[in-house]
Amino acid sequence: MIVKTIDAKTFKKMFLAGAASIEAKKEFINELNVFPVPDGDTGTNMTLTIMSAVKEINLLDNPSIEELAKAISGGSLRGARGNSGVILSQIFRGFTKEIKEYKELNVTVITNGLMKAVETAYRAVMKPKEGTILTVARGAAEKAAELALETDDLVYFGREIIAHMEEVLEMTPELLPVLKEAGVVDSGGQGLLEIVKGAYDAMLGKEVSPIGLKPEESMSTGINIERLALEDIKFCYCTEFIIMVENEYNEKTEIDFKNYLESIGDSIVVVSDDDIVKVHVHTNDPGLAIQRALTYGSLTNMKIDNMREEHTEKVIKDAKKAAMEANASKEKHLEQKPRKKAGFIAVSMGEGLGEIFTGLGVDYLIEGGQTMNPSTEDMLNAISEVNADTIFILPNNSNIILAAEQAKQLTEDKNIIVIPSKNVPQGITAVINFVYDKSPEENAERMTGEMRKVKSGQITYAIRDTSIDGKDIKQGNIMGLGDKTILSVGDDVKNTTITLIQSLVDDESELISLYYGEEITDEEANEIADELSKLYPDLDVEVHYGGQPIYYYLLSVE
Repeated sequence: MIVKTIDAKTFKKMFLAGAASIEAKKEFINELNVFPVPDGDTGTNMTLTIMSAVKEINLLDNPSIEELAKAISGGSLRGARGNSGVILSQIFRGFTKEIKEYKELNVTVITNGLMKAVETAYRAVMKPKEGTILTVARGAAEKAAELALETDDLVYFGREIIAHMEEVLEMTPELLPVLKEAGVVDSGGQGLLEIVKGAYDAMLGKEVSPIGLKPEESMSTGINIERLALEDIKFCYCTEFIIMVENEYNEKTEIDFKNYLESIGDSIVVVSDDDIVKVHVHTNDPGLAIQRALTYGSLTNMKIDNMREEHTEKVIKDAKKAAMEANASKEKHLEQKPRKKAGFIAVSMGEGLGEIFTGLGVDYLIEGGQTMNPSTEDMLNAISEVNADTIFILPNNSNIILAAEQAKQLTEDKNIIVIPSKNVPQGITAVINFVYDKSPEENAERMTGEMRKVKSGQITYAIRDTSIDGKDIKQGNIMGLGDKTILSVGDDVKNTTITLIQSLVDDESELISLYYGEEITDEEANEIADELSKLYPDLDVEVHYGGQPIYYYLLSVE
């Protein structure tokens, strides 16, 4: 069998088959989680991300490749969950952007699409790490480039790429020692491989398993915007706007425009998507950037912030006017709520933790956390509900930060600041250290700095035998996880918790906070607190009801 081209009908079938493939293997992928805790969710996150694209595809009647590309890119972007889901959405974004102009796909087009996919995904991650889904994706692209010089047969082409991806996946433990010690390959890379395998089988004519979508897995489409790099402030005005392209604008034009912006500022991001160009630049003269942009088309969603001092009256007036005109419908929805200077969104799981955040002034809680990472769409919905000039988002989980950043780049009428809190104790500390009279930038620096002083931990149980950092762990053991690794292992919750805290306390410690979960009683938590008070009479020990699942305790030492 030889196949040289793929039409839109076949491409749709292949994508749906890829989605069905990872859905069928998601639990297997979840179990590849490095740490043997009951919260491995890479397979779930990647499945929910691709299912968002499936939902958009199923709304189309006899779509072209261009229509499929837009549905895949927009649906996966807004439905992205967890780091693996966000990276997968960027892989789809790069691939579909490259192929959308073609009526049919061949070896050359697919190779170019894979190269663009890898470029886009690597650019989306601030500190790319090898031994992950990125490495497997790059392996596929590099093999494709090699094969494109020797064949035009997509059957041979696909088979060889899959074989190479499998080889690269098997190498991931050599690139990430923590994978090797745990005896697993990278879960995100495994997920990507399953998608490609499913798509390849469909091209060969194999039946596609039906895909069921739950209502909560449905996401709407949206404009694709690159993640902005978080960089130091060197120029006075943070200037953002969207160009509605009306005149000639191509790759050369974009390069010239970027070069011009570099001559008047820094922190430049110019992202094109069809006839829309998103622009971000730090400059001392926003007018120059605006004047040049107007030569390409009309402008909308203009936003200018003074990053060193308060806005002048004119800048405030103009920026607010532009935002109001561009987002009248949203403002109408929120007009019954008084506009605030600053608002807060926090990701939380558990009744007690939610009450703590609400008591600290958080405006909107997103239910989520381990095993239930909220999507970019969830973040956008929360942002629309908070009527504030600046909104601080507290992800409270390292696997949610990228989705929050992606939501930030899709928001044009509010200043979104993502505080990269990796757990609930960090998020609580960040909110406590907000000072209303300080600027958003000052508060972001203060909140981030103070939360990073917190030593945090979690107590849960092992779901499989493994070895991590020299610790032999058996299924059913109680584990104490620090910020980076497993610090204590035992047979009971109480002693493992105390051992974990002992590893975190030092001469500068002043406060120990315990947040007990849904499986722990108040008496059990206070029993640990009493023992800690005896061990550390000079430290304050606080006990709070968290109500979180999976983790017996979340804790912090400050």
